[in-house]
Amino acid sequence: MGFVFAVISGAAMSVQGVMNTRLGDKIGLYESNMYVQGTAFILSLIVMWLFGKGNISAITGVNKLYLFGGVLGLVITVTVMQAVGKLNPTLAISTILISQLITAALIDAFGLMESEKIALTWSKYVGIALMLGGVLLFKWQK
Repeated sequence: MGFVFAVISGAAMSVQGVMNTRLGDKIGLYESNMYVQGTAFILSLIVMWLFGKGNISAITGVNKLYLFGGVLGLVITVTVMQAVGKLNPTLAISTILISQLITAALIDAFGLMESEKIALTWSKYVGIALMLGGVLLFKWQK
């Protein structure tokens, strides 16, 4: 099921990036971000009330660094909209995905944020190089 969720997430992120960019073209970058984040907040509250089984009051006991995830939501939405608007959806999302993979590999390699340490092997370096080459080929025009 993890792969199914990953495919759904990837597709939703790509579609949302383009939708948010087009909305931003009409009402403004920060106005559309407010709408997107506000809608997500309201829906998150509803989903939490209906299905939540955790303990929101335990938030006071977590590593304070993890609370910046909400701030990154703003950074992600705004920068995806900027990237899609200045590039094209395929090139922007490809570059975003490669950046995500490299960042995730570094988190794994150094065991950051309580992640299990997973070494960067030569095959992972080759994979990253192939992905970067793919984006360059995609961008390359006759």
